[in-house]
Amino acid sequence: MKNKLYHYFENYSIRMLVIVAILLNLFIESFARQSLVNGLKFLVNSPLVYFYNALIIFTVILVSEVFRRKYFILIILCLLWIALGSANGIILSNRMTPFTVNDLKSFKDALSIATNYLSVPQMIAIGVGIVGGVFVIVLLWRKTPKRKDWTYFKKSAITVALGIAICMGTSFAAVETKTVDTIFPNLAYGYADNGVPYCFINTWLNTGVRKPKGYSKKQIEDIFTKKEQSLIKKDGIVAEGDKPNIIFVQLESLMDPLTLKDMEFNTDPLPTLRKLYAECSSGKTVQPSVGAGTANVEFEAMTGMSIRYFGPGEYPYKNIMRKRTVETIPYNLKQIGYKTHTLHNHRAVFYGRNEVFPNMGIDTFTSVEYMNNVSRTPKNWARDNVLTKVITQTLDSTKEPDYIYTVSVQGHGKYPAEEVLENPVVKVTKAPSESLKWQHEYFANQVYEMDMFVKDLIETLEKRDEKTVVVFYGDHVPAMENITDKNLKDGRSVYETDYCIWANFDMKPIKQDVHAYQIGAILLDRLGIHGGTITTLHQNHSNDKDYMENLHRLQYDMLYGRGYIYNGTNPWKRTNMRMGVADIKVTDVVTIGDKYYIKGENFTEYSKITLNGKILDTEYLGPTVLLLKEKVDSKDVPKMKISQVDKNEILSTSE
Repeated sequence: MKNKLYHYFENYSIRMLVIVAILLNLFIESFARQSLVNGLKFLVNSPLVYFYNALIIFTVILVSEVFRRKYFILIILCLLWIALGSANGIILSNRMTPFTVNDLKSFKDALSIATNYLSVPQMIAIGVGIVGGVFVIVLLWRKTPKRKDWTYFKKSAITVALGIAICMGTSFAAVETKTVDTIFPNLAYGYADNGVPYCFINTWLNTGVRKPKGYSKKQIEDIFTKKEQSLIKKDGIVAEGDKPNIIFVQLESLMDPLTLKDMEFNTDPLPTLRKLYAECSSGKTVQPSVGAGTANVEFEAMTGMSIRYFGPGEYPYKNIMRKRTVETIPYNLKQIGYKTHTLHNHRAVFYGRNEVFPNMGIDTFTSVEYMNNVSRTPKNWARDNVLTKVITQTLDSTKEPDYIYTVSVQGHGKYPAEEVLENPVVKVTKAPSESLKWQHEYFANQVYEMDMFVKDLIETLEKRDEKTVVVFYGDHVPAMENITDKNLKDGRSVYETDYCIWANFDMKPIKQDVHAYQIGAILLDRLGIHGGTITTLHQNHSNDKDYMENLHRLQYDMLYGRGYIYNGTNPWKRTNMRMGVADIKVTDVVTIGDKYYIKGENFTEYSKITLNGKILDTEYLGPTVLLLKEKVDSKDVPKMKISQVDKNEILSTSE
């Protein structure tokens, strides 16, 4: 039987590969849609798209024909497609954004928060699966047959070349006839409409900002009037009045639970913010993604650029922003005397923020490694109440006006489908299922605590004798199965969150809906601050018919083009960004027995004693005392320093 199957596959290999490709695509699409029935519906409703994706799979596995170990390579390629489909299905069960190539670039970040999403048994099962997979691959290498000579190669190579040519020709036809899309404003819908294989490959090949048609110096210069060009190139930015402290507070996964049609609660989870929405300038802010994409929201808000012009699922923080500087609101404000800061009660290296922020004009970055008394949620995310003190410390650290971009983390998923809170303030009184009840009860209580943080921050800022304006908004809605357009009240979209602008000085309330990439320019306009390339576009040309086309042109010119807007020379220099605003220093070394106790200031749980760059075994005893738990030569004691360390990576070291 085994030999018959082998000879049948050998004689009719191309036909068999076609069948395998069709079945693999059915598996991938069914997993993406959470059921075999939905996978078959995709086949019936969109046959051209379905078989085009099967052709992509077929072309990839066809490559196995040119190898001597044909069946080994074929099995490996099939397993890779199965892994893609499985990963996409698992990811979609935890967030609303499908699996992309950019997730592979974030693999290290994903591992760092795996315990927040997976239980210990699940992680063990994954580990066992990986080990088992390696064992199976080794076994296949040894057991699968190998061709004895190369007589087959010429014919196989021609077959593979023909298959690739057919796939490329079909791809061109599919794009030209609009059978498949090339731009994905909504990545989740893009995957659903165009198929997982095609979209996944798009996230690999389609990156960066595409060159606009007719790109030239004249095209870029014609975007602005001569007066605007003069301001952008010479004066840069001007302030017509006072220069208040400007604070952005981007709240993780913040949404109003009361906007869900199928949920009811015993009390309002957002009493403070609801009052602010009613009394202050407020509205809806359209975000670039759903259920994920925090880093892209802050990129839009700080640069004024739109993520839609990048590749599908792309994170500029992972690509271009690590390579070059770009004009941002922080850079613009520095031109009129502001000090610029970012705060995040999570790891500094997450999404490479510690590498990216210096390219965005940031003077200081305070991450969780520089924060004390950080309490955590049952899902191990830092609570946002720590941010009030850190914002105050940041304001106190300078005499100049401050720009502070704050990124919170408390509302982050995954939300538990079982009861984990004891005596919660907010209780779910109506839910479509038991699991959703507990998910929303957990989430609503995190939202309530975030709302209390907002109240505490405002009360703290009201006591300060300096003008301050704060923008509060959610970065995206949370990833839960009943958060859909159909289940939201008042015609809301899952791409919309609420924002409000609070100030401790008179500011006329205005109701206005905005995109995340517009929010910074709109605030500066309210404050009488004008200038800057993208800011000028948003402030003066948002009603132009070619407004979005010009935004696309500027993004390309500033990031990937010839920099015509700057006369060909990028004027923005990378900042010498400091980690944290508080001085971490050693004041004394006390010896008790054979133990060394390091006394100092502003130590945190992430503080480690280091010697010549080597991290020593350290115990944190408090913000003023560290214990050295390993032996060192007494002559090396004066050389010891204090470093802030994240998973054996040194972020900064005391002088």
